Amino acid sequence: MSLPRKAILAEMGLSPVWVRRDEPGVARREDEPTSSPATKDIDIAAPAVRPAAPPEERAGTRESGDRAAQIARMGWEELRRTILDCRACGLCANRKQAVPGVGDENAAWLFIGEGPGAEEDARGEPFVGQAGRLLDAMLAAIGLKRGEDVYIANAVKCRPPGNRTPENAEMAACFPYLQRQIALIRPRLIVLLGRAAVNAVLGQEGSLSSLRGKTLAYRDGDREIPVLVTYHPAYLLRNLPDKAKAWEDLCRARALMRGLNAR
Repeated sequence: MSLPRKAILAEMGLSPVWVRRDEPGVARREDEPTSSPATKDIDIAAPAVRPAAPPEERAGTRESGDRAAQIARMGWEELRRTILDCRACGLCANRKQAVPGVGDENAAWLFIGEGPGAEEDARGEPFVGQAGRLLDAMLAAIGLKRGEDVYIANAVKCRPPGNRTPENAEMAACFPYLQRQIALIRPRLIVLLGRAAVNAVLGQEGSLSSLRGKTLAYRDGDREIPVLVTYHPAYLLRNLPDKAKAWEDLCRARALMRGLNAR
């Protein structure tokens, strides 16, 4: 995205622009987005990590062992073909096409949303349309761009009727796909967009307010991947005041990634 920084932050609903005083001896690039005052005390050296249940344990309750084990051995091409042909739950009945995901397959950043909407179902790509434009603005606000060190996926790969929230059984049917995507990408940080994504990845239900601002974790074999939670762009379009909270979450994610890269 080539929009100037002020235009990006305006799209995020963040006006006037917050300006953080530069630290002594540290120069800030002109194109580096400003930080919210609420993020200045982030401790990125020792984040409070709350591990999720190991995926292999959750997979046993969500899917038959044979299907999950087969998916766990797939490479990218076979995984994509299997997702496009999948009929493991009722969502396949009304879809135009499944939406596996898009982006850098070796990305450091993995963003996971809820499920495809009508435009995503038509185009076969996650986060297009108005919510997609907002997500692109959110990415640009922290110096990221769709497809460049970023992968975008959803908790379910087929559109729920009427864009409703995916049911637990539907997310369970798609979980082995998402689990394999995470294993193949090996991201350094996962950002969950909305409650359905939190439920799908961490197996946790409840309000986002109880999870925002915390560094959680997803366990991929012997790796523990940091996880942050924020609002889904479609929610932000309906609840404009919460865009400021999403900006705080993005600043926290950026700071956490910098800490991870410094190790």
